[in-house]
This record gives sequence, C-alpha cells and structure tokens, in this order.
Amino acid sequence: MAKDKSEVLEGLIEIIVDETGLDAAAITPDKSFSDDLDIDSLSMMTIVTLAEDRFEVEIPDDSVKDLSTVASAVDFIANA
Repeated sequence: MAKDKSEVLEGLIEIIVDETGLDAAAITPDKSFSDDLDIDSLSMMTIVTLAEDRFEVEIPDDSVKDLSTVASAVDFIANA
C-alpha cells in the first residue's frame, strides 16, 4: 500500500537530521545525498536501515545506489 509522500519526507528528514546533525531546513527533496548533503556510504546505509524500520519497507542493497536524492528515496519508500 502506498504511503503518503509528505509523511515519508517528514520522517526521512528526521532520520537524516538524527544521523547527520544537518539542519532540517537544508534537507529538501531536490538535494543529493552525497553531493549536497555530504552523506557518505556508511551514513547512507544507516539511514536506509532506519528508514526500513520506521516505514516497514525493504530497500534492497542494489536499490540503494538508485536513491541519489531525497525525492528518489521518498518515492521508493512511498511506493514500496
């Protein structure tokens, strides 16, 4: 069942803030995890794991590389 994208975005921002200490206002859907938010692969895996737990979805390892922006992650989780 599809999840509400605004709820997923809000939850994902909370996870990113908790993991990275970034300002929530800096995390927008168009931001790239690596280029704009400076999130390394280890932090990204932690974010993915926390998102899987929070939203009760499974994000396969080979799909993580496709989650380059906040919006792509929200879309994946919302449609999982």
